[in-house]
Parts: sequence; structure tokens; C-alpha cells
Amino acid sequence: MTGSGGLTTNAGDIYIGLDLGTSGLKAVALAASGAILARGSAAYPTRRPAAGAAEQDTGDWRRAVKQAVAQLAEITPAGRWRAIGLSGMIPALVTLGPDGQPNGPAVTWQDSRADDLGDEFRDRCGAAGLYRLTGQWVDGRYLLPMFGRIARADPARAAVTASIASAKDYLFGWLTGELATDPSTATGYGCYELETGTWNTACLAAALTGRVPRLPAVRPCTTSRPLRADLAARLGCAPIPVVLGAADSVLGALGLGVREPGQVAYIAGTSSVILGISDRLVLDPAHRFLVTPMAEPGRWGVEMDLLATGSAITWLAGWLGGGLTAAGLVALAAGTDPAHAPVLLPYLSPGEQGALWDPLLSGAIVGLDLSHGREHLARALVNGIVLESRRCLAVLDETGGFGRAVEVAGGSAADPSFRADLADATRRVVSMPRDDDTDHSARGAALI
Repeated sequence: MTGSGGLTTNAGDIYIGLDLGTSGLKAVALAASGAILARGSAAYPTRRPAAGAAEQDTGDWRRAVKQAVAQLAEITPAGRWRAIGLSGMIPALVTLGPDGQPNGPAVTWQDSRADDLGDEFRDRCGAAGLYRLTGQWVDGRYLLPMFGRIARADPARAAVTASIASAKDYLFGWLTGELATDPSTATGYGCYELETGTWNTACLAAALTGRVPRLPAVRPCTTSRPLRADLAARLGCAPIPVVLGAADSVLGALGLGVREPGQVAYIAGTSSVILGISDRLVLDPAHRFLVTPMAEPGRWGVEMDLLATGSAITWLAGWLGGGLTAAGLVALAAGTDPAHAPVLLPYLSPGEQGALWDPLLSGAIVGLDLSHGREHLARALVNGIVLESRRCLAVLDETGGFGRAVEVAGGSAADPSFRADLADATRRVVSMPRDDDTDHSARGAALI
């Protein structure tokens, strides 16, 4: 059998998927039949050296790849591995020197220090025109404003930056020796034209008044290059093809089986992605959703991202203490009357990129009194997340062309009570794969 990427597959072949996420890397080994044979994972820290900062060490990413792949090799024979597919969080900025090596910490999408530069960027480019070109309401979490902040705050680092890359693009470059990006990841830079598939040079000039670093070449997501021989030896496999892959939201939907027009995916993780599949490029005059090229040609994702969902649940569970886990918090909320809970605004990143696109939104608790306990705070947070999810799904209803079924996976969605709340609040059919797979983006990477 020959797959869409041109590889000839056999029943015994194994495909590896790597998903470089916000808090850790997930890896899966997939059989040619699509069954997951093995899973691996490795966490890495986010450093917050200043207010609004969220930085990671690219060395931690490389170590995570080696650790997770070694876990797969313990269960599946590396000699049967045929290809590696990649998925990654966006946006996440890596600055590279002339030698192609990182010259500072990576800046993740949780970093809010460039919010003012995002405003400046939209003003220079014309916000409405920029949205029509890129499908993005570009704010300070996109790569160009992020780099603009570095240029102001650390001109020495900016001066020795020859090129910039998103997290997955950097990983592809490290694994293969070639720097490239795919269309879905390119949207996170802030200057990628959806219709032409090229970088907009006017946006680049408007974003960066000084020297403009080189951007990766944009390639189809199925583009592959051989794994570097030295890395293949260290990972214990042959120099197999590494497939460029796509953004985690795109491959999460693919891994969940959401790929046809009208289908809707709800992928819960550190943040939550609500994504409807369209067969046409559709924009919203109120810019309440962004538009993402999907893995399959002619498919577009109408996407809204709730920034603080899984991260907010983990934070509140730790804050309440007593050994409470994120899953335990959702279960605690399930046994609590929703009407007796206070109101919790779940904009804890801070800011929001769902149907409410506002980097200045912040979290708050309203209506708290002495009758409330930890269970009421848990219920309040779940209520807040569900209501923001309803707001996003209502935008899909207004846009038209989307069904009433929602496929969910990951994080809080693993709890049946959360799915019931979501179904009640949205009047939709909410379903989850039987295998309760939380590695949807890694599986999508292996599938591609």
C-alpha cells in the first residue's frame, strides 16, 4: 500500500509521531493499521523570569525527544520505524544565529510581554486588512511582535539573529539540518498570506523597523527530509524520513478523526482548541475566529483557542492543595451545584484568544462568600470554561455549515461530567473516542 506521502507501507511498519507541546513532549508509535503500539512522554519547565514572561530552553526540547523516543524503542523495534511526523505548539519563537543554533531562550505563546507591539503591528499594517490577508488577529503572541520586543529589550541578541523559527520548525531543522515551516505553523508568524501561500513583505517591514531576520521556506506539511545520520545512530534507528507536519491544533483534529467539512473538534489541553472544518476560506467581520490551513488540501480550520483551561485547572488544583490533581478538581466540581458556585472569569493567561480576542482580559472571582468551599471554586472554574466554550461554538453556529456534533479529546474532556456539562450548555451531541486517547496531536503527526 502507498500512503499519500508516497511511502510504501507494510503491515509491520511503524510510524512515529512527536508532539512538542506547551508543558511536555508526547510521542506515539503507530502501526500501519492506525493502532497505537507505544507511547512516550517527557516534561520540561517553563521559566518566568519577569512579569508576563514564559520561556523554555530548546535544549530541554531536544532532551525530551531523546527520552520519549527511547521509551518507544523499549516497546517497539526501532528497525521497523519508517518515518517520524512532527506536531508543535504555536506560536513559539526561537531565534537562531548565523550557525543555525539558538542564541537565547525560546519564547512561548504564554508570554504576554509583547502585547503593546501587537497593537502597533496591527496599526501599521491596518488591522482589518491584515486579518483578510492572514486570517489572524495578530497580537503580541505572534512571532513578529515577539521578535520586535527582543529587538527593543535585547538589541545584542537581535543583532546576531539570522533567522527565526517556530518550535516545530526548529525541531525539524535540528532533526534534518533544513529549516522549513508548513502553512498552518506559518500562520503563527503574523505575516503569512492564506490565499497566496507566501510571506507578506509589507507586513514584515511594518513589524520590524530594523533588520528583518530570515523566515523559513514554506513547504507542504507532507514534506520530508532524512533524519540526520548522527541523530539516527543516537536514537537507534535508520536515517528515516522526518515529515514536516503541522500545528498541534491541525494534527489534533486529524488524530481525533475530524477532517471533513462540517465536523467540529474540541481538543482540551493546557489551552483548548475549538475547530470547525470548512471547505472554503471564510472570515469573520468581527475577527472572532482565526483561519488555519488544514493538513488536507482545500480544507480550512475555523479556530478559536481558549488560552487558560487545562493550565487554569492545574493551577487551581495546586492552589487548593491537599494533593488535589487536575482530574480530581474536575471530579470535585461534578458533585457541586452549579447554581451555588461564584462566578469565575477564566482569563488567567492573562488575555483570551477565543471568541473574545482581548489580551487585556484577566481572571476574577465574583460573588464569593463564607458559604463557599474548595468544591465551589472548582465548580466556578469549570462553569467559566464551559461558558467560554459555548460562546465559541455559538460563533460556529452563526458562521453556518457546521453540524451539531462535537468530537472531544484530552484534558478535562476525559471526565464524563465535563462532557455532560458541555452538552447541556451548548445543546450539542458531545462524543469522545472509545480509547480516551489524549495523544491526539502526536497521533495526527504519525498519521501524516
